[in-house]
Amino acid sequence: MFDVAIIGAGAAGMMCAAVAGQRGLRVVLIDHAKRLAEKIRISGGGRCNFTNVGTGPGNFLSENPHFCRSALAGYTPKDFLGLLREHRVSWHEKHRGQLFCDDSSESIIQMLRAECETARVQWRMPCQVQEISRSDTGYRLGTNQGEIHAAKLVIATGGMAIPQLGATDYGLKVARQFGLKVVEPRPALVPLTFDPAEWKPFAELSGVALEVSLATGSGRARGEFLEDLLFTHRGLSGPAILQISSYWRPGEPIVIDLAAGRDLAHELIEAKPGNRQQLQTVLAGLWPRRLADQWLQAAGQRAGADLATMRLADTPDKTLRALAGGIHEWRLVPSGTAGYKKAEVMRGGVDTRALDQKSMQAREVPGLYFIGETVDVTGWLGGYNFQWAWASGVACGRAL
Repeated sequence: MFDVAIIGAGAAGMMCAAVAGQRGLRVVLIDHAKRLAEKIRISGGGRCNFTNVGTGPGNFLSENPHFCRSALAGYTPKDFLGLLREHRVSWHEKHRGQLFCDDSSESIIQMLRAECETARVQWRMPCQVQEISRSDTGYRLGTNQGEIHAAKLVIATGGMAIPQLGATDYGLKVARQFGLKVVEPRPALVPLTFDPAEWKPFAELSGVALEVSLATGSGRARGEFLEDLLFTHRGLSGPAILQISSYWRPGEPIVIDLAAGRDLAHELIEAKPGNRQQLQTVLAGLWPRRLADQWLQAAGQRAGADLATMRLADTPDKTLRALAGGIHEWRLVPSGTAGYKKAEVMRGGVDTRALDQKSMQAREVPGLYFIGETVDVTGWLGGYNFQWAWASGVACGRAL
């Protein structure tokens, strides 16, 4: 008999277990995996992008956008950095406020394990939970290691991203079992794919990267980012696409500005007088050469002219404006995403309108809690999802 049973020993689950256990509660932490916290281990190229210094509610997507405010305010990136100092874990800041371990992700895993050990958390791992039911004393869990009884139950099983590491929809099944609504889940922070025939002209650009601005959607559902874009054989990837993928809906276009922050038409027209350089050479000064060559070839086919060899001084202003317009507003309709195997997170999950924002408890099911990626709170790329795991785990651990 335990005060709390937590299913899922990932970032949110271990944080919640440590906080609850250090408050004197008897906690059991259950996970079906043989190896602890694989998603933490592989994150950030093995160095774990564990938070972002700029974390705020605006960095998260949810059908209930205000839900995350309380937890994020209650446990901030500074609070997590304080925990790192206690455990002497060194770190460094990279691009756009992203924080990484100086050594490996294993430092974070061992820190969380140590926090749980200090809290006298009991482990059941690997352990399969085969059924969950309500009992007079709270919850009864039927597992392959026997029955576990707990007054309260926390679901921290994450989402469906990276199934090869054991990710499943288990948390969503539990939510439905107890009558909670689920916001339709889908892959997020994931590469976008395109129709092979339509993408064929660009497949040769695989490996080309550049900074772009891009957008999709409208109103509250609009996403807009300035990030690096990467061409691949099947479509587009890189931070820019991973970011926008969380906002993209099937059938919608994405609009990419391949010369972000510039007025390309003005620059080209201003540089015209006496400029005998070919357009190919001019664009190669702006972009990677392969992209300049491919873009002018495609644009020339549409215009019925050999733009690549045309000299800037001889190119009509109208042609330059059309060329610049296509560069600043490249509209594409993806055919889909690379799926959960390539996604970093799941968007959607347990509908947070059914949860208390301070405790993460289901309003209509006393003693049942949902935290981390299982719930409908999805962060941007760059450490935000880990901060949500820490914050929601702490909020729940304090409330149990």
